Amino acid sequence: MTDHVTEIIETIDTDAGTARVTWHRARKARLVLAVSHGAGGGIEARDLRALAAELPAHGVSVALVEQPWRVAGKKVAPAPKTLDAGWRGVWPVLVKPGLPVIAGGRSAGARVACRTATELGAHAVLALSFPLHPPGKPEKSRAGELLGAGVPTLVVQGGNDPFGRPEEFPEGLYESPEGVYESPEDAYEMVEVPYGDHGFAVPKRAPLDQDQALKIITDGVLKWTSSLG
Repeated sequence: MTDHVTEIIETIDTDAGTARVTWHRARKARLVLAVSHGAGGGIEARDLRALAAELPAHGVSVALVEQPWRVAGKKVAPAPKTLDAGWRGVWPVLVKPGLPVIAGGRSAGARVACRTATELGAHAVLALSFPLHPPGKPEKSRAGELLGAGVPTLVVQGGNDPFGRPEEFPEGLYESPEGVYESPEDAYEMVEVPYGDHGFAVPKRAPLDQDQALKIITDGVLKWTSSLG
């Protein structure tokens, strides 16, 4: 008997086109983790696949969400508002099991999860490789999206991510249109993957290998999900 059933695929019509959800269901689920991909790849990303393989055995069903542009075979992601529309369209399917849903994603998908979390009633947000700023342009910060999620948030970030290394994330007071946070710790927690890039790849010269890097991700997410009320 297996811990979960994999590759249960649903297609969903949204205002942005047809989306697709690949379920990795836990036998006795207590949470759903819904995660979408970034603007340059799909659900085959190493971190998404690692979470889908590991979490169901621990009572967390994983739903890998493919945005309509990706399902349609396009190579370039649309504008943020279109990504948000696709995510909203999938949400009724994600909440259908009747369990708390963690909204998640990597890179652009993490931004979508943060922007829509409060509106959709997400239980929490998992932000994988949050793109704090475009590479080489730290002045163009997207910290407001992260700190404005309004629900418990975990950021998993590569130590060498050109879109924002862990030490670049905001400290101290931060004011946004939604209000003032005493400190970013009130808004999010962080797990660092040492030496990892934006895709959590680690160089061969690093003192940890790729499997160890992925274990940091899955262990960190499991610990965090266990702490959620």
